Amino acid sequence: MVAVSPERHLLKAKDLADGRYHDGIDVSDMAAAAGLSRAHFTREFKRTFGEPPNQYLLARRLERAAMLLRQTDRPVNEICLNVGLKSVGSFTSSFTKHFGMPPMAYRRKHPPAAAYAMVPACISRMYGRAALSTNGEAKP
Repeated sequence: MVAVSPERHLLKAKDLADGRYHDGIDVSDMAAAAGLSRAHFTREFKRTFGEPPNQYLLARRLERAAMLLRQTDRPVNEICLNVGLKSVGSFTSSFTKHFGMPPMAYRRKHPPAAAYAMVPACISRMYGRAALSTNGEAKP
């Protein structure tokens, strides 16, 4: 029987954090995915990836929040909850520490979400046409 390296188990936990950060998972959930105790998992994760698992998970959540701030008009409190955090105050503090500015300042620094809205050409043409035809096709 071939032994599986500890790093392989840690990757399972990292994948869980990357894929389910919005579900409110925590370090205990990551440790369970790796099949390790919380304390042992935390030590091994930091040794392997260079940062504690709670910081890794928070960074994924903050990166997703930054993307939502850039590409949507959702309120900050909704974004906070959407990325798996529960306190808007701690979210704002963590976001400011990570990005160097509060969430609303970050949003103002980027183009509004409407600039990213892609409108299909057929819709643009439909709404770009004159209301009445000049050649008698449409009757008032």
